[in-house]
Amino acid sequence: MARNGLGGRIDRGSRLARTGFKGASGMAGARARKITGTERDPNAHHEEMAANLAEVLGDMKGAAMKLGQLLSFVDLDLPADVKNVYHDALAQLRDAAPAFDPGAIIEVITEEYGEGPETVFASFDPEPLAAASIGQVHAAKLHDGRDVVVKVQYPGVAEAVRADLRNAESFAPLARFVAPNQEIEPLLDELRERIDDELDYEREAQYQRAFATRYEGHPYIRVPDIIGELCRKRVLVSERIHGERFTDFVDHASEPDRQRVGEIVFRYAFGSIGRFRLFNGDPHPGNYLVEAPGTAADGGVRVAFLDYGSVKMFTRERYGSMQLIERAMATGDQDTALLALRDAGFLPRNAVVDERAVYDWFRLYTRAVVEDQPFVFTPEFAAEVIRSTTDPKSPYRDVLRKLNLPSDYLMLNRIQWGLNSVLGKLAAEGDWRAIRDEYVLEGAVAATPLGELDAAWWADRDPRVDPPA
Repeated sequence: MARNGLGGRIDRGSRLARTGFKGASGMAGARARKITGTERDPNAHHEEMAANLAEVLGDMKGAAMKLGQLLSFVDLDLPADVKNVYHDALAQLRDAAPAFDPGAIIEVITEEYGEGPETVFASFDPEPLAAASIGQVHAAKLHDGRDVVVKVQYPGVAEAVRADLRNAESFAPLARFVAPNQEIEPLLDELRERIDDELDYEREAQYQRAFATRYEGHPYIRVPDIIGELCRKRVLVSERIHGERFTDFVDHASEPDRQRVGEIVFRYAFGSIGRFRLFNGDPHPGNYLVEAPGTAADGGVRVAFLDYGSVKMFTRERYGSMQLIERAMATGDQDTALLALRDAGFLPRNAVVDERAVYDWFRLYTRAVVEDQPFVFTPEFAAEVIRSTTDPKSPYRDVLRKLNLPSDYLMLNRIQWGLNSVLGKLAAEGDWRAIRDEYVLEGAVAATPLGELDAAWWADRDPRVDPPA
């Protein structure tokens, strides 16, 4: 269980540095034992270091823990037979992170409402359903009988997160230990850009309500509604959805159900961008629940999408620019693509770059929707996309150093990495270009039965409602 105090900048930086040093020392010792022939279990030191890493990051919460969650998707630069040791340990930070001191959680609720959870709710379970990097979720019941979940922000987490982000240098030994070729700064930049939104639960409630309103009654997509009158700066209350965790679903699901869920996840991401220029920028397995067969309008499984702390809205101009770039990539029009990239701000006006390398890198990022169809998402593809940006040995590294990333695109790395990884776990296969076209091309025909259900439902609705500012 996490301690009551999360610590200041120096304390947290020291813990990160000690973890990185301990990991590096442990790996060096293991290599020495291997050389001398005294290593009995070649994976033992990796298991110990992975467990220690997950424990430290989970206990620290905040940006340190979120870094671990992101690294759980990364293809670590380690021998193939031990990669899963780290992936499995870090995945605990998404699915079974350490709970926080219950007394401190109750104190936050009391501060926000002026009275304790026993008064605010008809019942409140002090044991959390889930613990994440910034807050944890508890089951509760309202006085009118409705089942809800209550997300409570950890006390002091805002200060802890900002301390972590000022401690960038402390992540260096940790990064070298976990992934020697991984550049950590792009991940930290992503965290810095979105952290204020993620710490404001009232703003998150606005965005979740925006999604819930738009998808209310959808045939196979569900977004839990917000109990607006009970939401506070550090407490968010929404309806409770009873479904299976994504990771559990993947373990036993039939192939048709895996493919169905993959298509639903893809449609939710691209449909939300295409219809309202909104997307939820935190697509990882902990944010999906798969409801039982029969919950969808066609009798199949339905997917519920959770957690709206990192939402992005694109302007019409920026979204139009994104579409122009993607269309040029899809048709192989390198000249138009490069011109659009310059107009969008990716290529500084005076930059001298290998234009073919720039074009090839963007095609890699959009491969799933621009190359020959059908396309199969795989863990290898997800790792390739990540490495193309973060690995110093990447063939694109020199040219990427000369590019500029417009601020509007900072979250696209997160959704690209996360969505690719989720769909890779499902081995999702489809004509993704045709599915994407349903949301961006006038008069596009539904590519699948799920597309037909979606189109029929939206035909009676007007999605052109402005999202929150």
